[in-house]
Amino acid sequence: MSGSSIGLLFRLCNFGESHGAAIGGMVEGCPAGLPLNEADIQVELDRRRPGQSQFTTQRREADHVRILSGVFEGVTTGTPIGLLIENTDQRSRDYEAIRNLFRPGHADYTYLQKYGMRDYRGGGRASARETAVRVAGGAIAKKLLRTGGVEVRGALVAMGEVVIDRNRWDWQQVGQNPFFTPDAQSVPRFEALIEEIRKRGDSVGALLEVEAIGVPAGWGEPVFDRLDADLAKAVMSINAVKGVEIGAGFAAARGYGSGMADEMVPGSDGGVAFTSNHAGGILGGISSGQPIVVRLAVKPTSSIRIPRQTVNVQGEACQVVTEGRHDPCVGIRAVPVAEAMVALTLADHWLRQRSREKMVLTVSSGL
Repeated sequence: MSGSSIGLLFRLCNFGESHGAAIGGMVEGCPAGLPLNEADIQVELDRRRPGQSQFTTQRREADHVRILSGVFEGVTTGTPIGLLIENTDQRSRDYEAIRNLFRPGHADYTYLQKYGMRDYRGGGRASARETAVRVAGGAIAKKLLRTGGVEVRGALVAMGEVVIDRNRWDWQQVGQNPFFTPDAQSVPRFEALIEEIRKRGDSVGALLEVEAIGVPAGWGEPVFDRLDADLAKAVMSINAVKGVEIGAGFAAARGYGSGMADEMVPGSDGGVAFTSNHAGGILGGISSGQPIVVRLAVKPTSSIRIPRQTVNVQGEACQVVTEGRHDPCVGIRAVPVAEAMVALTLADHWLRQRSREKMVLTVSSGL
């Protein structure tokens, strides 16, 4: 299967299915000498791990990561970093009744059309289970970025019709509640919404926001390898993501140039300062030095207990009800996944920029 890797110089390739023996991956391009151990990765995986609260799927996976290669005596060696996470709580029998049905909103039909077969157990390769490996790779990218003063952080800013109050935004609150929300007063509202839709057997979508601070001006490539284009592709590749915004995003379509163009003034350090950040920290596909802001829309979980019309593999009309353990809002656990994809993209563009700077230095010195 092609399409299982992302990145040019800092590259993640992953493998595995929802109900297979394990999921895993390989990170290529991480420079040698970066202090790294399994605990560094585990702390990020624990943020995504299922079964931690009553508001997410009750599948009980430890998501314990093993580093198989690329690290020696506590530091990276510059060679590929192998990662493995065993699946320990599969319940494939939950899917036996729908093995010959196409679930609306899932990839059952399209996978069968493409490959002529499909793994019906939890969606197989199309399952969000594989995002654990993204988070593991993203943990390495995050640690690398921190050596350059770059921090990536994300939050859930809306669930269904419930929206946070941005005047109460507090990043410290994100790690203090099961919804990754920066608005503490939104927690009981999210709880009530989840309980309501769970009783109905339904699900709900969410809006997430990821911010990267400390990114200097100059990262990104012109035209087809624009930083914003690569970020959009990275977060759009996350299961259930159906929309991406950079900066003002779709709100820019309702604005005017007089208000949306970020004006520049002399900076206190002799450089340039901006009076606003509607561009989301990226101009012409290249970072401007402002915070990079990425927003993504996550659709409601397609696996619900409400009967839905569908067809079976013989093309006959029928109804389907998806039993088993599913997230009533998959957007909750998608926050660390979104952070990981942004971090992986930024780490890749940082290495590209470093390569360019070395090339310029070599040419200018006549070597």
